[in-house]
Parts: sequence; C-alpha cells; structure tokens
Amino acid sequence: MRTNILDYFYGSNAGYVLELYERYMADPTAVDEQTAQQLAQIAPLIEQEQFALTAPNGQPYPTLAPLPVAPDSTNLLDKAVAVANLAQAIREYGHLAASTNPLYPPPGDPSLLLDTYGLNEADLAQMPAHLVGGPVCRDAANALEAIERLRQVYTGGAGYDYDHLTDPEERAWLRDAAESYRFRQEIDPDGDNAIRLLKRLIKVEALEQFLHKAFLGKKRFSIEGLDMLVPILDEIIMSSGKFNVQSVLLGMAHRGRLNVMAHVLNKLYSDILREFKDPLADTNFDAQGYLGKTGDVKYHKGAYRIMATPDGIQLEVKIAPNPSHLELVNPVVAGMARAAGTDTERPGKPRLNTKVSLPVLIHGDASFSGQGIVAETLNLANLQGYTTGGTIHIIANNQIGFTTNPYDSRSTLYASDLAKGFKMPIIHVNANDPVTCIEVARLAAVYRNTFHKDILIDLIGYRRYGHNEGDEPRFTQPTMYELVDELPTVMQVWADELISGGYVTQETVDGWVEKHLTRLQATLDEIDVSEPATDPSDDVHHPEPGIAGRIDTAVSPEKLQALHQALMQFPQSFKLYPRLKRVVNRRAAALDDPQEQSIDWGTAEQLALATILADGIAVRLTGEDVLRGTFSHRHAVFFDADTGAEFTPLQALPQAEASFEIFNSPLTENATIGFEYGYNIERPDRLVIWEAQFGDFVNVAQPLIDQYIVSGRAKWNQTPSLVLLLPHGYEGQGPDHSTSRVERFLQLTGEKNMRIANPTTAVQYFHLLRRQALLLKKDPLPLIVLAPKSLLRHPLAASSLEEIAHGKWQPVIDDPDVDPAQVERLVLCSGKVYVDLITSDLRDENMSIALVRVEQLYPFPKDDLLEILARYPNIKQVVWTQEEPRNMGAWRFMQPRLTNLLDGTDLKYIGRPRLASTAEGSSAWHNVNQERIIKATFDPNYIDEELEMKNSY
Repeated sequence: MRTNILDYFYGSNAGYVLELYERYMADPTAVDEQTAQQLAQIAPLIEQEQFALTAPNGQPYPTLAPLPVAPDSTNLLDKAVAVANLAQAIREYGHLAASTNPLYPPPGDPSLLLDTYGLNEADLAQMPAHLVGGPVCRDAANALEAIERLRQVYTGGAGYDYDHLTDPEERAWLRDAAESYRFRQEIDPDGDNAIRLLKRLIKVEALEQFLHKAFLGKKRFSIEGLDMLVPILDEIIMSSGKFNVQSVLLGMAHRGRLNVMAHVLNKLYSDILREFKDPLADTNFDAQGYLGKTGDVKYHKGAYRIMATPDGIQLEVKIAPNPSHLELVNPVVAGMARAAGTDTERPGKPRLNTKVSLPVLIHGDASFSGQGIVAETLNLANLQGYTTGGTIHIIANNQIGFTTNPYDSRSTLYASDLAKGFKMPIIHVNANDPVTCIEVARLAAVYRNTFHKDILIDLIGYRRYGHNEGDEPRFTQPTMYELVDELPTVMQVWADELISGGYVTQETVDGWVEKHLTRLQATLDEIDVSEPATDPSDDVHHPEPGIAGRIDTAVSPEKLQALHQALMQFPQSFKLYPRLKRVVNRRAAALDDPQEQSIDWGTAEQLALATILADGIAVRLTGEDVLRGTFSHRHAVFFDADTGAEFTPLQALPQAEASFEIFNSPLTENATIGFEYGYNIERPDRLVIWEAQFGDFVNVAQPLIDQYIVSGRAKWNQTPSLVLLLPHGYEGQGPDHSTSRVERFLQLTGEKNMRIANPTTAVQYFHLLRRQALLLKKDPLPLIVLAPKSLLRHPLAASSLEEIAHGKWQPVIDDPDVDPAQVERLVLCSGKVYVDLITSDLRDENMSIALVRVEQLYPFPKDDLLEILARYPNIKQVVWTQEEPRNMGAWRFMQPRLTNLLDGTDLKYIGRPRLASTAEGSSAWHNVNQERIIKATFDPNYIDEELEMKNSY
C-alpha cells in the first residue's frame, strides 16, 4: 500500500513536490494547511536520512545510502528538483540534439546539459530513478541510468516533438510509446524481418539506378536519399489493415512517385519503362477528338491496387494524380477519404465512419512550409464537415527546394513547424536509420487509429542528385554535395549491419542486387512499344451523344406539392426567429396557386434537391455561408430562436431515399474546392455542390480549377461532376463583388470538359440542378453556375408550379413578346443584364428589338441559336450585350462562334470598354455606365467604337 506522497509523482511533478517540501521545512505556514498535512508525511523519511519510494509497479526502488541532514539536505532537494527538470527538458527538447539528420549535426540546446542544472554524473548516481519517471526508470539503478536511457530515446535517430499538444492523454500516450520502445522491432534471431527489409531497399535502389543508366538525363525525380519512404508506407498500410481500414488514399508530389507506384501500388515495371521510351500511341483520341485524353507525364499519374495484408485483410490502395503544383493534392485526398468513409444510402444525415479510410499525405520540405494550401488543408482536419479521422503526414525532407536552401525558404527551424499550430505530434526521423523509421511508422499508424487525429513524420534525408536528374546541384550547394557523395545509401547501411551481424554475406547482397538489375534489363528488352500500356486511366468514357438534351427533368405537380409540404414541417416545439417566420410563411404558400409565379430561387433549389433525394441520389452542399446563404435566400438549416438547436428539413424529408448533408466551409477557396473535388471523384454517384460567398472569391482557387476541375478528365480520365455556385452580376458593389470571372472558365473550355450556365429564373435553376444529378452516371461534367444575387427575390426570376412541373432546361430562351417578322435587331445577352433590359422604359418603345437570353454558355448551344435565328427572317444586326468589360465576360468566347453562325450578318458588341479592373468602385459610376449600356442596346444607330473609346471617368 502506498504511504508516501512522492509515490504519486515523478519528473517535474516530483520536483515541484520537493520544492513545496523545502518551503514547508523552512516555514510550515508557507503552504496551505492541507498541503502541510501531506508534506508532514515526508518529514519522518527525511529525518531517517533516506527516501523509501515505491515504483508504479508496486516494487520498492533501491534505497539510497544515508544522506546528510541539514544544512546539506537543502542541497539534496535542489538536486532532486534539478534532475526532474533535466528529465523534462530531455522530453521536451531532446529532438534538438537527436541524430535525425544524416548530413548535419543537431543544433543542441543548453537545457539538455548537466551543467545547466549544476549537476554531474555523480549527483545523478546518488538520486533515485523515480525522479526521472516513465518506463525508462523501470529496473534502473538510479537517476544516472534512467537519464542515459532517456537520452537514447529522445536524442537517437528519432526526435519526438509533441510538447505543444494540449491533450494530456495524448502526451502521456506518446511518451510511453517512445520510452517503452513499444513499436520497435529488433532483428529476429533468424533475421527474417531484417532480410525482408533489405530486399525491399534493394528493389527501391535498383529501380532508381537502372533508370538513371538506361534513360540518362530523363526526369524521374529520384527517391534516392529518402528510400525508407517505401518501407514506411508499407508499414503504415499493413498496420492499418489490422484496424479494419478498407481504403488507403495516398497523395504526393513527384519526388519518389515512380518508386512508390512501382513498389507500393505494384505498377508494372514494363509500364513504367514503356513510359520512359515514350511511344506515340494512336489510342489517345477517338475519331472525332471527343473527350480526348492528352494524358500527363509519368510522375504525375495516379495508380490503384487491391491488396491483402498478411492477416488476409483486403485493402484498396490509391495514389491520387497530382500536377507540379506540389501540394494541390492535399485537400483532394482528404475529400476522397471523407467520401470513402461516408455512408449516404439512408435518408437523413450521412453516416461517417472515420475508421474505414486512411489518408496519407507525402509533402516536400520546401513546399510544406511555403505553400498556403498546406495550412488550409490542415485547418480542415477537425472541422465537422471535413474531418476524416486523422491524416498521416510525411515530409519527404531532402533539405533543399529546387536549388534553394532552407534559410531562404522558411522562417522556422524545422520544415514541419507549421503543424505545431494544429496540435499534431511531430516525429523527426533519420532516413538512414531503418529500424527507427519502421518504429516511427508503426507508432504513427497506431496513434492515428487511437486518437483519430493527424500526426506528422518528418523524414529527414537528402537528394542524391539535383531537383531532376539533368540538374547539377553542385552549382549552388557544393558543400552539401560533398557530404552526399560520401554518404552510403540506406541499403548499404542496412546491408553492412546485417553482414556484421552474420545474417547475410556481401556476396549474397551483391547477388540480389544483380538479379534485380538483370530483371529490369530483361523487362526493358521485351517491351513492344506498339502494345498499349495496361494503364486503367486510358479507358476513356464516351457518353451517348446528345444525352444531356434528352434527359427528362420534369416532376409532377402532385409530387412537388407533397415534397414542398414535407419541407414545411417543423418539430412541434421548434421556435422560429420572428422575422424568419414571415419568410417561411411566404415560402409555404408559394405553391398554392399553380399559375402564380411565386416560387423564388431558394424555394426552387429546395424543391430540386428534394426531388433528387427522392430519386435516391445523395447530396452534399458546402461552401461559404451556405446554411443561410450569403444573401439570406436559402435557409436550408433553421435554428431554434430559444435554444439554437438545428433543424434541416431536407434531412427530415420522408420521401428521401438518400442522405443530405450541408456544411458551412471555412473562408477558404483553394482547399475546400479541392476537398469537394476529391469527394466527388471518389464517389461520383453523389451530387456535390460548393458555393462561394461571392463569385470573385473563386479566384483564389484558380490552380485547383486549372489543374483538376477543367483538365482532370483529359489528363487522368477522372470524371468530375462538381457543381460550383458562383454569385455573379454587376450591381454597383465594386470590383470584388461583381463577377465570377466567367471569361476564365470560358478560356479553359475544350473537349466538352464542363458546363457553364447563367440561369435567370427559378425554373431554369430547378431543371439545371436536376439535369446535373440525372447525368452523374450517363454524362458527368463539372457544372459552373453563374448564380444571381439581386435576382434571387426579383419577381421576373420567380416561376410558377406549372412551369417547374412541365418545364425543362433551356440553353437559350427566346423573346416571347415580339413579332419575329418585325424584328430587325436581335440582342443576345446572358444573366442579370437581361432583367435590366426588359425592365427599362426603353423596352416598350423598341418592340422591334428582340431580347434573347443565352442561358448556357458552354457547351456552346449552336443548334438552339440556329433554331431561334431562323425565326427572325428580317434581322439586319445582331448585338451581344453584356455588363462586363469588353476584355471580360463572355464576349471574346461568343464573338467567333456567333460570327460563324450569322453568315455575314452584322455583329456588334455593347458593354463596358476594356478595363484593367472588373468593375467601378462607386455605385454612382456603376449606374451611369449601366444606363449607357441599356441605352446603347436599344439604339439602332449605336456605333460600337464610341463606347469602346469613351472613358467615363
């Protein structure tokens, strides 16, 4: 039975107790009464000139020889406190003295030195091991032995960096895991596990050496210097299989990618070598060039594998494609993991099982600290709508950027320091220390499974060659490469250790290396470049021609009314905010008169989503302020005015056959769009929608748009169908709240790679969403919606139940109010400017001018426009009117296409002149220029050059 207060404390806590005891002995009133009573129990032990401490296992620690009584007892207590502080410093700052860098010595820290505490080894030998605490003090004779063991743990090949964690349970778990060597696997007596690791490293190194000789100068972004990345991934994947993980999703840049695909994803050597030969295949495009596949360089591609662990667990392992924007893949993989772990087959909220999928992200050291999307992605980790149950991060740290040293590329000591702000443990490990690398990989896998949080491995190695194999690193890092040239590879390091231990001979190792090189040469010799590679991404999907135009999106009035009625049902005790209650009451009555145009944008959206859920298609809607909607138009989620409790009608819909989820996203565009893209491609049968607060904000996500959304199909044969809702319209709100930069999307169109729409009515939006959902399997494409702002509640944008029930998506909407035979001037426009034109007083004075809305910008609605043009036999002039500047908006996209259709008919532009900025910063200026555009549209004598040259400010 424990009778000593010190039995309950060790480390710095024990030191603190001894400090309290010292104060108590000097003045019993210096501590509170309760503490004094407890400390009084220690006094007899001091008087007996010994500490009789009990270890946590119940066994007594070795009793020290009698110690002198006062005045020297004070010095004894000081030293005990010093020992406890030293132990704590080693745990906190030992990584600063750890041998984690194969090239350079560690910086060290004074807090790790005995002199700092006025201690020497003789002092430590006289103190009990219990003051050090933890597993290292078990069976230790004294504090000296325990401290030596502690140094071995914290200043060896791994540097444990977790003092920034705020959860004491996590800190205790990590401390025990490190100090107990729980995850370290020593060499088996027969050496089987060590031989397996050696053979793995031989394969890794041999592939790089062979490619270097066989394809001298060709880029491959070698893994050499970080070879242990492959065994680390092996260990993580195999360990995860024990935790019932079903899907491991990898994301990485090009450094080491070919080796990972060959040895972790089992991509055939023959396919890799064929790509190096780079044959010209005639299978990349079909006869019409429709949905052609440009492909990508070999070190950007993805790969896929179904594998079984030694325990017979089936695992799906994927590596996502990634462009040379090194860290763009981070949120994509996170989204893929979220989708893989989400069950959407039942109505209501989807069921998230974070144990099903494991995301593993491999970063570069320079890009981890340099690229903002890393921080954006890390911030998603613990958010309700984005958590995946923890990501294992690995920094493939070769201690250099392209040619840039760390002191020029980051402001932190470690490349990993950014992660500290997100409270994830960091373990720095020497890439030339195989045993410790494997230990750290196992620890990371178990930590993630235990706490379902992110953890980071900083794998510190080097780069055997330059950034690419044609680069000469000695131009800029001559001294570094003197060290690299002298450093043995990790395979040599491990082979030498096994040879010295008698587990293998040098001749055997040489034979294994030669055998593997011979196999690679034979594979290269046998390649017939005329045969296609077995690359699953070559299977290009060809939709049925014209399928999008034939999709039936109609829904009966009775079904719509039943769905609407269900959406208007609230829990009995739910109290709506008074102003919101009026909004709900108006929405509830919107379908009462089938002929009345009373269904606004938000109501049409809710109805569309309800019908989609009733069709058994799951919906995920996220974005900036989507619960309410930036313009308070959506109200998809309601909050009880008294309790704040949430209620989501689409999750309570009795007719639903699939789940619905909606989350406000952080104020981040790049990572959140990347996340939704990843979610979308992993589960393409679900309708995934992301909405920007304002369309301009999507600018920040331009790399994701360029590299994934618009080109993922052509490069990697992915089939994204992500919907982007981008509020758009010139309303005098300034340069940053006017445009979704539609011109950029139009510039990126090709090979029918997306749909771009600018709907102006609720019925159009209803059928646009339904068409997108019904095409997910038949003709999936990303959908870019130029969503309205002021039109959300405009009477002309509202629709009736009859229109919605019996309508369909119309790419082009003709003018219903004019006599085609009387029309000589045809105005084509898109979006809100139509409402400005149709509501102008000039409209009634110019009924010989037809106003035609182009609601679908891409794919270009050629046939629909030709059909409308044929209705106007007497047109002399066609005008394209837009509110955007001439060098923006849709004009430059529409001009050549309309010219081809018009066959000589005069085509004019009306809009703002060329501008450097998107819009005026003054609402007064906006109104003046907008009025000029309206007047010019209705003026048959208008001369295009006049507005182009005139500067109104």
